Amino acid sequence: MPDQKRLHLLVEGQTEATVVRDLLSGHLQRQGWFVTYSTVRTQTSSVTYRGGVTSWPKLYREIKELLASPRLTVLTTLFDYYGFPSDAPGMATRPAGGATGKVEHVEEALRTAVGDHRFVPHLVQHELESWVFAARNQLAFLRDDPAVAERLEQDCAAAGGPELVNDDPKNAPSKRLARYCPGYVKTLEGPLAIGDLGIEGLQAQCPHFAGWLGKLSAPID
Repeated sequence: MPDQKRLHLLVEGQTEATVVRDLLSGHLQRQGWFVTYSTVRTQTSSVTYRGGVTSWPKLYREIKELLASPRLTVLTTLFDYYGFPSDAPGMATRPAGGATGKVEHVEEALRTAVGDHRFVPHLVQHELESWVFAARNQLAFLRDDPAVAERLEQDCAAAGGPELVNDDPKNAPSKRLARYCPGYVKTLEGPLAIGDLGIEGLQAQCPHFAGWLGKLSAPID
């Protein structure tokens, strides 16, 4: 009997790790994967912390370390496009036009730079909180505040969808949630709302997310 195919997700922080643990992992296991995940390392002097993508050279080293395992079938990532290091491949050569084209350009540049067919880079467009915008009704229910859903719906409609909500420093999805939801706890409320929405609900509203899952469902050469 052949070994089970192994998928590892390298994630940006605690919120992403919670979403992987509580939602994505089960879905991917049903697709036939043996799933593991870890949070990216952040080195400060002699102390290693977890969380945050600070520079491409550090991230590149960690990706290569993970790919050194011959038992790994696929390595993918769960990083925000918003705030992604400016020194990363593709960031300086992003094309004009819509956000999706820019994100896909950077993902392809990352894949080329790593040079391993097992590496399937994924950047959340624009950040994980865009998935919370997709789960606006679920968040409103958790907070017992219907006005939250109405406000997030207005933003999604104006932008053209949750993944297109503005990524500038004042109006990124996370900044809007902080304004709209006093006391918002991103590591708790976000994953709960996303989990209540579920995979199919996310796929229906977030095409870039759906495309990523489609890649992970495709046969691996």
